[in-house]
Amino acid sequence: MITLTEAAAKEIRKTKAEAGLPEDVPIRIGIKGGGCSGFTYTFDFDAKRGRLDLEFQTQGMTVLVDKKSHLYIDGTVVDWNYGLMDRGLKFTNPSAKGSCGCGTSFVYEPKSAPSALPAFELKL
Repeated sequence: MITLTEAAAKEIRKTKAEAGLPEDVPIRIGIKGGGCSGFTYTFDFDAKRGRLDLEFQTQGMTVLVDKKSHLYIDGTVVDWNYGLMDRGLKFTNPSAKGSCGCGTSFVYEPKSAPSALPAFELKL
């Protein structure tokens, strides 16, 4: 699941309107290799749905994510930062081990694998 905050949805709607895009055009969020930390977030408007896309509804908007990207960004909350130095989208990703100063690049840490089988004692 990918979630947008109210602030992010407001700014995304504003950007769509300024670009002359219909309100119902989906948002596409994903990742690609690169950036100073290993992976970079991608964000675009995309009316094409692929057969490997997952679709989420949040804040009255449709968000598309390809399945491969979803493995890395599941649970991410997309917010809008109004700060002077880093105004724009802010991604809070529970699978990110760290990120660089720009906030659009991250290091992936896989969710922990199930622990080994529990130890047991064999008495003869």
